[in-house]
Amino acid sequence: MDNKVIEFAGWLGVIFYVFAYLLLSTGMLKANSYRFHSLNILGAIGLIINSAYYGDKPNLVVNVIWLIIGIFAIYRRYLHLSLNK
Repeated sequence: MDNKVIEFAGWLGVIFYVFAYLLLSTGMLKANSYRFHSLNILGAIGLIINSAYYGDKPNLVVNVIWLIIGIFAIYRRYLHLSLNK
C-alpha cells in the first residue's frame, strides 16, 4: 500500500477518536450510544492500519483492544435492546 494511504488512515483514526471524545465531553453523545462506539471503532481501525504498517506494536495492541471494546459495547447494547422489546 502507498505510504500516503497508510498515513491518511492513521490521521482519520485520530480524527475519529478526538471527535468522539469531543462530542462525549460536550454532552452531544452518550457514552453508551452506537455513534460514540462507532466513532471509536473507526478510529481504532485507522490507527491499526497505520501502526501495523509501521510496526508500532504498542500502538497496535492498544488499538486492537480499543476495537474489541467498541465491538463488544455495540453487541452488548444491541443484545440489551433486543431483549427488552
